[in-house]
Amino acid sequence: MRPRPALAALAAGLVAILAAGCATLEAPFDAHLESGAQQVRGCAEWFRALDERVAAAGTRDAQDAPVPGFPYLRVNRLLAALRPMAMSNEHALHALAERMLVLDLEARRYEIMNLPAGQLPELRVALQRTQECGGLLREIDLARPESRAALLRRAEVPDDYRLASRILGLYWLTRIPFAAGVRQQEEETRAAFRRASLDSDGSTRHLRYAPEPGEPLARTSVAQMLERASENPLGIPELSEENLSALLAAYAPSFSIEVKGDYDRFGALRWLRDTDSPSVDGAQLAVYGHPAWTRYEGRMLLQLVYTLWFPERPPQSEGDLLAGRLDGITWRVTLAPDGEPLVYDAIHPCGCYHQFFPTPRAAARPAPDSVEEWMFSPRALPRIAQGERPLVRIASGTHYIEGIAVVGGTDSLVRYELRPYGELRSLLRYSGGRASVFGPDGMVPGTERAERFVFWPMGIDSAGAMRQWGRHATAFVGRRHFDDADLFEQRFRFELR
Repeated sequence: MRPRPALAALAAGLVAILAAGCATLEAPFDAHLESGAQQVRGCAEWFRALDERVAAAGTRDAQDAPVPGFPYLRVNRLLAALRPMAMSNEHALHALAERMLVLDLEARRYEIMNLPAGQLPELRVALQRTQECGGLLREIDLARPESRAALLRRAEVPDDYRLASRILGLYWLTRIPFAAGVRQQEEETRAAFRRASLDSDGSTRHLRYAPEPGEPLARTSVAQMLERASENPLGIPELSEENLSALLAAYAPSFSIEVKGDYDRFGALRWLRDTDSPSVDGAQLAVYGHPAWTRYEGRMLLQLVYTLWFPERPPQSEGDLLAGRLDGITWRVTLAPDGEPLVYDAIHPCGCYHQFFPTPRAAARPAPDSVEEWMFSPRALPRIAQGERPLVRIASGTHYIEGIAVVGGTDSLVRYELRPYGELRSLLRYSGGRASVFGPDGMVPGTERAERFVFWPMGIDSAGAMRQWGRHATAFVGRRHFDDADLFEQRFRFELR
């Protein structure tokens, strides 16, 4: 297929306008830039022009990792874990490349939307060009054994730990009982859960929020939905937007929040005029949802993820190193193929305070002797029946989870709205244009805590800052990411039937 003249001219014009001195591109992409085929060369120049313009404008989206030498592909930790399957299965290889192509196209949509006005053509035209060129370069690269090998070798996600910081921090760790501090925080959390089990949410300082009521969704319907969605070479449940919305609504939690000030009022994120950090609009009660997946004994299990944002974590005392702009809770449910929840877990958007809440269908595996921080579970839950949902109790100020109950239906008159998490990757600015709430490094600007000095020996990049999905390092001691593909397989034995 010949490139459209207007788009080809635009790509050439962009390349001519962009400043010289672009970074050296790895093979096989450099071969595409030098191809004798005008169509291939034009597509390679299109991606180079996009990358340079996005880098210059600072609109790079960091949710998924680019694959060096394949600028039309991006990868997450789940897809990276499927590379061994793709090495021995032609259908799986093409399906893997297709999903990486989709991830890149999705990220580029937000990157293009966030560019300053006038730097690229109409969004639909730019995305069509990106999709056509990505498909062309993918087919060429998959047809070459050396390119296939390079693709599978490089399709990995760097972790968010800095080895140099950890090595340099060893001296400090020998003098500060850092692991003991983690254990103390866990004991305090268990004590809070015990108190919550004795108390009532009837306090005037606790407000309860529930999702909007919807049509009941039978577990048999969910099982059929998941089975149909998994009929692809990778076995990943690929849901339609309609089905995903129905599932997010059906499994959304309720929240019981201790409200002592505006800092405890969650809401939608928005850009205020002339600000460098997003703010929370407490008049719009919003929780952001999206799907995720985990791998268990060769099967792909659907996860549903919910994030709510608070304006800040206020100081609890003078010099509180944990205080700062924005705070929140990210809550996740992992579903069995029959639609019943297996386990819930949660973090703050900084990646901190990872907690697990298993049901009887998720039996904990013993922790390896060499691991300091493995699986903190302050409470187990009963089996969750159809029509039931967790009620998550959240403390004022710290926004720690301090209790979990199980309730039926939509149990509050105060409703919150479910919104797509993707909205956060491109929000309107009052001053004009659009911007992601996350910077090119995957962090929310302006949310860094003083604790990044305290947590420096952990080696976590920008510890304490609020993070984008896919960038959550969660272990203070050891290495772990919230979206590790084998996170649950290592820690639980699931009863899948």
